[in-house]
Amino acid sequence: MIDPVNKSKIPDEWLDRSKMPRKELEDGIRSGMLVVLSDGSVLKRGYTTGTTAALAAKAAVMSLKKDIKHVSVPTPVGLRAEIDVRANNGHAVVEKINNDHESDITRGLEFVADAKEADEINVYAGQGIGIVTRSGLESKKGHPAINPRPMEQIKTSIKEAVEELGLKGAEVTIYLPEGKEIAKKTLNSRIGVIDGISILGTTGFVEPWNDHLGEMKGDLIRDSDKVVLTTGRIGIRYSTMLFPDHTVVLAGSRISEALEAAKGDVVICGLPGLVLKWGDPEMLKDSGYATVVEMLELDPENERLKKAFNMAVEKGNGARIVIVHRDGTVLMDSGEKE
Repeated sequence: MIDPVNKSKIPDEWLDRSKMPRKELEDGIRSGMLVVLSDGSVLKRGYTTGTTAALAAKAAVMSLKKDIKHVSVPTPVGLRAEIDVRANNGHAVVEKINNDHESDITRGLEFVADAKEADEINVYAGQGIGIVTRSGLESKKGHPAINPRPMEQIKTSIKEAVEELGLKGAEVTIYLPEGKEIAKKTLNSRIGVIDGISILGTTGFVEPWNDHLGEMKGDLIRDSDKVVLTTGRIGIRYSTMLFPDHTVVLAGSRISEALEAAKGDVVICGLPGLVLKWGDPEMLKDSGYATVVEMLELDPENERLKKAFNMAVEKGNGARIVIVHRDGTVLMDSGEKE
């Protein structure tokens, strides 16, 4: 089988080791909600804040005509997300589902949306969604912290509802009653997002994480003669394009752990934030910048960038280091391994 979210191949022997009924397991994998590990254990994905916001928005619009108890929306990877909701008279409440990512503090958070008919589709951010105060983030300074991909997902979901109901458009306001409080447990204020959480998600799904998943990835890395260690979904996409003959493994912030298991031809490829800060964890200290991306955008010749890259190269112990922009442009490349 192929995992429809991260496009990785799932060996048959992993499926055979699972105690879950085979059809239930395969259906769960195909839906994007289940991840099977090398020992046959199963972890549950969740929905991102972007997907949850889209579910609330669509439910609110659909409820303009009748009470809604269940809704589904498209995700960026082509799968559909669905959930039970409470929605009537243009008001919807959706609870972000639980998942097996140990540090996802937004599990169980309520997303609320209010909708009314309009001549076109408009989306507004209410209480609990953060405001961007600095440059360098995907959302522009002064705007709500809703990244472009989730915003597109939200609008597409509203469009589905509008077309189904035969409306011209809809105006939807999304808010999170507990968002401001939850945001205090995140790094949002340090990177330039205040008064709420960010609405994020490149695939629509939250990846699970536990200690054994780390061990499984270690096995995959050890078994690969050519491997790319990458930091996130965008890194996976460009790593696959740049290094088609390599096994691409999502290491996230655990680059050092993944590197210890790697052998042969090793590449570390990803966006500047994680890779450069892995190279030099102190690169932003007293710099005046909140994020690496902000530094790159406003001061691309800053010596701290070059220093962090050189430290990453040294820390990589022979691995090739490739830094890519969100649009796929290669910003830094240590070149072929000698």
